[in-house]
Amino acid sequence: MSDQDITLTLQNREAVGKAVKQLRRDGQVPAVIHDHGKASIHVMAPYVELYKVYQQAGKHAPVHLTVGGKKYLAIIRDADFEPRKNRLQHIVFNAIEQNKPVETEVPVVFQGDPEAEKVGFMLLRQIDNVEVKALPKDLPDEVVIDVSGLTVVGDRLHVSDIVVPAGVTILTEPEHAVVMVEEPRSLAAQQAEEDEAAAAAAEAQAPAEEDGDAKAKSSDEEE
Repeated sequence: MSDQDITLTLQNREAVGKAVKQLRRDGQVPAVIHDHGKASIHVMAPYVELYKVYQQAGKHAPVHLTVGGKKYLAIIRDADFEPRKNRLQHIVFNAIEQNKPVETEVPVVFQGDPEAEKVGFMLLRQIDNVEVKALPKDLPDEVVIDVSGLTVVGDRLHVSDIVVPAGVTILTEPEHAVVMVEEPRSLAAQQAEEDEAAAAAAEAQAPAEEDGDAKAKSSDEEE
């Protein structure tokens, strides 16, 4: 966990449902705080401030929130982005307590200089994050796995090979593969896959845009 606290001041908001569209036009991002079974707290903050906090905290670092003079310790549980512009449009915070363990996701970072890459093989990542459980003060910003021992095609590392700090428990299945060594694909094979993916993306673009509009409409109704 970072030594520097992540802080954010939020304002209460009355606008919900379709009315949040105007908030976004005004440069605000709607958010909600869920607090241990109590009534949800509808809040908002300027886009730049909220997006900066999301970049700092992700879904793993505690955030110190202030709302109308009240303070909450929270973690980001969900962040909704507009699909076409990838613009942050809604955040869900869950209030947490300093003395109670939290379950959340943290990114997996590779460490080391694997022999496999030196001889032309490639590392194929299987997962980007793992679920962990720890007290808020012990939540790591990331977990590290040493890939220096990967040498030949077929070599792999699993979640059980990740070493975590004291006080942190990994909840992801220990036998789940994290990374494996594969032979590099030929340029022709890569180009064929890229062409196929591009064709599929073009075909799905119109339906995807319709789904994005539908999702945004549904999100507006629920916020």
